[in-house]
Amino acid sequence: MSLVRRATPEDAPEVLRLRQVMIDALPGGDASTGWHDQALPGLTERLGETDGDFAAFVVDHPDRPGALGALVVGTVDYRIGKASSPHGRAGYVFSVATDPDARRRGYARACMEELLAWFRERGAGQVMLTASAEAEPLYAALGFVHKPDPTMILPL
Repeated sequence: MSLVRRATPEDAPEVLRLRQVMIDALPGGDASTGWHDQALPGLTERLGETDGDFAAFVVDHPDRPGALGALVVGTVDYRIGKASSPHGRAGYVFSVATDPDARRRGYARACMEELLAWFRERGAGQVMLTASAEAEPLYAALGFVHKPDPTMILPL
């Protein structure tokens, strides 16, 4: 039996807590948590949709009942097809976090493997993510490679 399970609406507060753990670890991360109350209803709704384009996979914390130990979240987007993805479906991983006291146990890897299987089931031709230096070896071991194109962002 796998330790990994699909996150449910009841997990939404813990999903936000682990997402904040990830944000706090990023260079220039914003430690404010005031946005959690505004994000909670939408996240709760999305976690209840089991056949859509959004999925979160989690591992329960082994030492703290009711808490999550690890989390991965991704979406499937449509983009115009290309040679490496003719159907235009692409997966995007945007949250990977492990509770600091649950690290080095393989939880993030197990969650990523479930998310990758979910992407394959939905016909994603590629999966993209942004890797921290600490997590890069895990992603490389799963087959991820660096893209040569520069990415830019415009906050709206």
